[in-house]
Order: sequence, then C-alpha cells, then structure tokens
Amino acid sequence: MSSKGQVVIPEAIRTRLGLKPGTRFVVVADKGAIILKELEVPSMDEFDDLLKEARRQAREVGLKRSDIVDATAETRRRR
Repeated sequence: MSSKGQVVIPEAIRTRLGLKPGTRFVVVADKGAIILKELEVPSMDEFDDLLKEARRQAREVGLKRSDIVDATAETRRRR
C-alpha cells in the first residue's frame, strides 16, 4: 500500500474482471479481509424496480415522506 493508501490491483486480475481506469468500488472490511465490490449503475428498469421495492418496504413499516424530510433535515443540522 502506498503512503496515500493506494493499492495496486494486478494486471491479470484487472484484465480478467474487465476493470478500467475510473472504475468505482465500495470497500468493505471485516475480520481481517478487505473486499472491493465494483459499483455498477443500474439500468432505468432496474432503478424503477429498486424504487418500487423501496416504496413497498416503506409502506410496510409505515414510513411517510415527512419522516424522510425530517430525517434529512436532522442529518443536515448535525453537520
């Protein structure tokens, strides 16, 4: 690891996974392991499905728009 915290992914792995410069990852660490998961932008259809599922779950637990607005405002106040 470099002094800036950068890590090199070997060329063979980059090639096998089709990774290109600018590829974005989420980094998860647990019990001595580091996992890099490539972030993929969902298609509009996939995004619509995700949104429908989120709305379904929100209705199921009784979450209202005002709850989200309030939580957002509270988070912004804490910054």
